[in-house]
Amino acid sequence: MTTTIVPVVPGHAAFDQVAVLFDAYRVHYGQPSALARTGSWLREQVAQHGLAVAAAIRGDQVGGFVTVATMPASLMLGTAWSIRDLYVTPHHRRTGIASALLRHTITGARAAGALRVSLQTETDNVPALKLYTAIGFRPVGGLELLNLSFAP
Repeated sequence: MTTTIVPVVPGHAAFDQVAVLFDAYRVHYGQPSALARTGSWLREQVAQHGLAVAAAIRGDQVGGFVTVATMPASLMLGTAWSIRDLYVTPHHRRTGIASALLRHTITGARAAGALRVSLQTETDNVPALKLYTAIGFRPVGGLELLNLSFAP
């Protein structure tokens, strides 16, 4: 079955399906389901250009999505794209959807003149790491990821 990757904005026919998948993605990472809040948050992020969303559509189903933030690359006076979220439904895994979403993002970043595309994942997410390195992503040495968390 053919997979089509399309940009998704509020009002797009696939937006509500993406919001449902985004909620499932959050649950996968230990967050409680909050479908209405998730949909509102995603709608706001896209409307304010905080995130861009693309969906992988097979038939009439959304099989996965990717979200991307464009960030300034100040030292190089350009932009960098950061893949923030990538999710494929369990039913559609190992069918090429994740790869198609990544390649769509990379193509878009190149066309927009971005200097790089980056992403992060957990060190024990072996299937994702294999996919990312097969596509050409490489670990960044000499950097540490630091957080200052504010408890809700």
